[in-house]
Amino acid sequence: MKTKVFLSISGLAAALALSALLASCGSSKNELPAGPPPSPTNNIALPNITAGTNFGFDISAVSGTTYMITDRNNKAVDFVDIPSLTLKTQVTGTGTSAFAGLNPPPPAAANNALSGPDGNNPVGNFEYVGDVASVKIIDRTLTPPAIVKVITPPLSTTFRADEGCYDSTHNLFMISSPEETPPFATFINTTTQTVVATVKFGDSAGLEACGYDPVLDTFYVNNDGTPTNPHGELERLPGAAIRAIPAGGIVDYSTLTGLGRTSEGNCDPTGLALGPGTDLAVGCREGTTGAPLNFLIFNRSTGALLTTLNAGGGDQVWYDPTSNAYYNAASRWTASGVAATNGACSASSPCSPELIVINAATRKVAGFAPVGNNAHSVGVDPATGTIFVPYSSAAAPAGCGTCSDLGFINGGISVFKVSQFFH
Repeated sequence: MKTKVFLSISGLAAALALSALLASCGSSKNELPAGPPPSPTNNIALPNITAGTNFGFDISAVSGTTYMITDRNNKAVDFVDIPSLTLKTQVTGTGTSAFAGLNPPPPAAANNALSGPDGNNPVGNFEYVGDVASVKIIDRTLTPPAIVKVITPPLSTTFRADEGCYDSTHNLFMISSPEETPPFATFINTTTQTVVATVKFGDSAGLEACGYDPVLDTFYVNNDGTPTNPHGELERLPGAAIRAIPAGGIVDYSTLTGLGRTSEGNCDPTGLALGPGTDLAVGCREGTTGAPLNFLIFNRSTGALLTTLNAGGGDQVWYDPTSNAYYNAASRWTASGVAATNGACSASSPCSPELIVINAATRKVAGFAPVGNNAHSVGVDPATGTIFVPYSSAAAPAGCGTCSDLGFINGGISVFKVSQFFH
């Protein structure tokens, strides 16, 4: 069933005021169109996600005509048919292959480090999905798709394997376990579906999104913090150095030949996306009260910072080559564009989540669109220009100051079109 989300009169007025405020922030940093911001064209409902539900989703992915989102409430990866905008299946697994779900379960507040599924990445006909102390592999060619293998990273304890990235040239998949001590990345040969190497990050506060550049043969990963750069560091891991690790070997990243390290300033990084040419985008989710919520664009070859935009506060960042734009699901954006108290949304320090679109050619903000509570994930289908933004109910988690007025009540998946931002 598809339902449309409409802005209330008060919500529309607030959105218009926000658009005007952002347009006045300096033409050198944005190219925002006049008029009201885009609103969703459709809304996709999900089982067990209703008013009052704290929807525990994580990372989006697109493959062919399917959009996928990890769904901890249903202990599943949700498969959405893009042409019909309908949920076609939920892959859950059984027994030892079952996803962990929310831990602890509702009504207690879940601990993300102990919950799953988390990140998910298309790898050929398979989907590699991070879960608690495991990586689960879904075969998408089966009817219905099903989990066919479970891999346990050698250093895993009780914490999740989170976000990953894929080197299709060398059939190598990297996935991080950010809450382990120390955090580490596991490298899996996707031909044999076996672990071939582990890289520890001995001085790291945690790991976030990663990406692989086949031209530069380099893995990139956001490091939450090091003694030198306590609020974030971009690591450049040479692919040749990873492949030189003896089979099954465990090394520290500091020993990798050709390692590159770049400060991300007061960023507290989350999402990462490889853009056009040698551009690389990093989404910041600053934990410093009152700090600007920034979006950074680097030269991924040299590590030089090219642009800083006041367009952060999110988690997943997506680059769509067809529209040549970045899409940032900014769940912790605020009306002032600065971080809420300690970077977290609350009733006393509310957030106003936005989908923020950045023109990758001009490196300027192209548009803002209000979205639902905790909307920190985004996926774009390049073939149809369809944008998917999952969100939680207006009531949970606490701290969304705009969600009820704007009609984002139950939670689900909002649908936008690229054409709403680029005419």
